[in-house]
Amino acid sequence: MSYVDDKLEELARVNPNQPEFLEAATTVLRSLEPVLEKEPKYIKAGVIDRLTEPDRQVKFRVSWVDDNGNVRVNRGYRVQFNNAIGPYKGGLRFHPSVNISIMKFLGFEQVFKNSLTGLPIGGAKGGSDFDPKGKSDREVMAFCQSFMTELYRHIGPDVDVPAGDIGVGGREIGYLYGQYKRITNHYEGVLTGKGLPFGGSLARTEATGFGLLYFLEAMVKANGKSLEGKTIDISGSGNVAIYACQKAQELGAKVVTMCDSTGWVYDPDGIDIKAVKEIKEVKRARISEYTKDHPHAQYHAGKGVWSVPCDIALPCATQNELMLDDAKQLVKNGVFAVAEGANMPTSPEATEYLQKNGILFSPGKASNAGGVAVSALEMSQNSARLSWTFEEVDGKLKQIMNDIFDHAFAAAEKYGMPKNYVAGANIAGFLKVADAMLAQGTV
Repeated sequence: MSYVDDKLEELARVNPNQPEFLEAATTVLRSLEPVLEKEPKYIKAGVIDRLTEPDRQVKFRVSWVDDNGNVRVNRGYRVQFNNAIGPYKGGLRFHPSVNISIMKFLGFEQVFKNSLTGLPIGGAKGGSDFDPKGKSDREVMAFCQSFMTELYRHIGPDVDVPAGDIGVGGREIGYLYGQYKRITNHYEGVLTGKGLPFGGSLARTEATGFGLLYFLEAMVKANGKSLEGKTIDISGSGNVAIYACQKAQELGAKVVTMCDSTGWVYDPDGIDIKAVKEIKEVKRARISEYTKDHPHAQYHAGKGVWSVPCDIALPCATQNELMLDDAKQLVKNGVFAVAEGANMPTSPEATEYLQKNGILFSPGKASNAGGVAVSALEMSQNSARLSWTFEEVDGKLKQIMNDIFDHAFAAAEKYGMPKNYVAGANIAGFLKVADAMLAQGTV
């Protein structure tokens, strides 16, 4: 049995009932096997053991009162995984699916994603099983204030800087920041994704979706292709999906699908992104409303977005949404590239199938790093007490995403896995963190 086999067996033993975390750890550790063989110093120093065990895991009760006067209770989490290269950084997710396994998986992935950006930020993740859907603004505020009343003890501008994620947008960040400021009496950059009037950054809303397309553009160009005239399937209709769609259209591609948890739409003429923004960002309604003003488009309940023939697929919804059967359908229909906009949306089996069939594939830790990159740029602006223009931030974002691709490309080549951007991203992200850990001793 190999060293990695031993470690994966041990991880499964000490982390029972944590399939998401174990899946992420397996993917990363398998990618690192050639590195560990070539550089045994990482084994000797116990880097893998330390890297797969979070620095700390905080779990707490969140009590709040709904509009009917009923006391409600949710669970809150913050998993601070690794701060070898900078303060912890990672989103907060409010969704019924949130549990410790998902928090650990996301925090673990965040370590490598943040490392790839080249910025001085470590990895963390947090959230709650609270569902903001269907809640009034007052209820969301009550929950956020209660959540922050516990979380504030564990965060700070030089300690841990959370951001938004699924279920945590500008509204939630505003309530969370207000409560942090109220409790601490400190006006500081402790949360990112803030509103522009109180320390937010231009281009933050667009960052993950735009960054995904900048990475995709670099990947297809490196392989002799372009985005001009290509047909794209996108899953999701949240922040990432919306701005990925917008940037794809700006780069000359045609996006034909989007979806939410209830169903999906297919528009052969190309998705009307202004209409989707109105439905999702203003009305907070279901994607099914798209067909009311676009009768030529089709709405289908349930799943099926990957059944539409396309050149490029961009999963931008949630983890494990693109499974093996979906991958087979995409390959059959002629897809040549898949780039992850969400965190681990493609199952390991689907990923393997796509790679074996010569499909260009980029993992989320590389291609969806735009959000955390601009979050870190927001931290820099807060520290310097200044604001950059949209064009300045967007230019820095594009450069960061191009650099991430270059690093993943180079690492894959160096360790004998050309065009394997999953392995390349894992290796490039790992080396920076691992070398920092070695330099800092056994801590």
